[in-house]
Amino acid sequence: MTNTATLNKLVIIGVGLIGGSFALALRKAGLVKHIVGVGRSKENMQRALAQGVINEIAENMASALQNADLVFLAMPVGQTTNIMAQIAPHLQTNTIITDAGSTKQDVIAAARSHLNPENLKNFVPGHPIAGAEQSGVLAAQVDLFRNKHLILTPVEETNTDSVQQVTHLWQACGAVVSTMDADEHDNVLAATSHLPHILAFALMNHLHTSTENNPENLLRFAGSGFRDFTRIASSSPEMWRDICMANHNALLSQMKAYQNELKVLRKILERGDGEALEKAFSQARGIREDWLRNRD
Repeated sequence: MTNTATLNKLVIIGVGLIGGSFALALRKAGLVKHIVGVGRSKENMQRALAQGVINEIAENMASALQNADLVFLAMPVGQTTNIMAQIAPHLQTNTIITDAGSTKQDVIAAARSHLNPENLKNFVPGHPIAGAEQSGVLAAQVDLFRNKHLILTPVEETNTDSVQQVTHLWQACGAVVSTMDADEHDNVLAATSHLPHILAFALMNHLHTSTENNPENLLRFAGSGFRDFTRIASSSPEMWRDICMANHNALLSQMKAYQNELKVLRKILERGDGEALEKAFSQARGIREDWLRNRD
């Protein structure tokens, strides 16, 4: 790879929403010459080829990784250990490996288990805080990462040059790049991403199973607020199963804290304290409005 981070060969494992959008953004920025795709679904890979997202569908992992400048892991995090084991024998010393997993401690553990010390120096764990409820390469968007946060969680072994190269590529995609420790990342995302997805999935299931009324009739009268709140329940069940299982300790802690908040509101309602309820709602509104004003 050159100092300008132009990639002669990029390998994307998992050419879906994130992997496909990364490919499109780097093509637009003129920072990649040839993209090889690796994926489970032949249909999705053919669509990626037909759409010009990739230049080539890998025949096997060995040929895919030959002379690769960078390998981008964009498959569900539950596949990370298996994929790390598959790529490890075929990685060259100077190939950079990075990922887009929504959890980081488990990804780092998999890398340390399977990558040799030289490859581990070029491993740069990452997570783009961007996405949509759709999946597959047809959901890919060239500007998906523009003005979105991208968190890197390099390990002790990661060399500075590799971090700089990956940072440059994500900045070329329009992302705002930050770094933090992996455990901090997992705790933050448990609260701001993983818990909201759990709540959206749970609410949809609740309305379907926990009412005497016809659930279809209930949903017929649901408004835009319900639609917006539950939008992320349309996300990939496989992907979110993997994320929640991988980050279950931090997520369980957040679920317990959220249940405590619900208990407080329930007690307010039970005693009919409208003033306390309004105070709680006002506090929440103020917190959200401050957050919106201070967003980067």
